[in-house]
This record gives sequence, structure tokens and C-alpha cells, in this order.
Amino acid sequence: MIGALSVRGILGSVIEFYTLLVFAYVILSWFPSRSGIFFDVYHVLAQVCEPYLGLFRRIMPSTGGIDFSPLVAILVLQYVLSPVIFAILGMAGL
Repeated sequence: MIGALSVRGILGSVIEFYTLLVFAYVILSWFPSRSGIFFDVYHVLAQVCEPYLGLFRRIMPSTGGIDFSPLVAILVLQYVLSPVIFAILGMAGL
């Protein structure tokens, strides 16, 4: 039983951490930088977040200058993927 709680806890923490990474990526995109620590952090976050966000950018229509794909991506991660993953873990007995 302790192992099952650990798997759920770790997976929940990973999902929350990834959500924070997407949020940080969006916030840093508002402050363009071409060098320095912010550029380096933004570049790393882009490599981590863009594959997931790109899925939603391809699906969602363009809305002018506002990109709603990060908002939709976070909502899907929190309210669709997370419950599905935990349901699968529950069925697997984890």
C-alpha cells in the first residue's frame, strides 16, 4: 500500500511541476530577452514545454495577438489527463 501511495504522489507531483513549468514559460515569454540567465531559462523551458503546447497550437484557431493554447493545455493537463492517469493507476492497483 505504501508503494501505491508513492506512485500516485510522485505522479501528482510531476503533473503539478510540469504545470508550473508551462506557467513559467508563458510568463517569461512576456519579457523578451536575447542574452543572460532569463534567455537561458526561457530556452530550456521552451524545449520542455513546446512539444506539449504545440499540440494545442495546431488545433486551436488563431485569435490575433493572444495565444490561448497554454491555458487550454494546462486545463487539459489538470482536468483531463491527470484524472485519466489516476484512474488507470487505480485499475492497475497502484
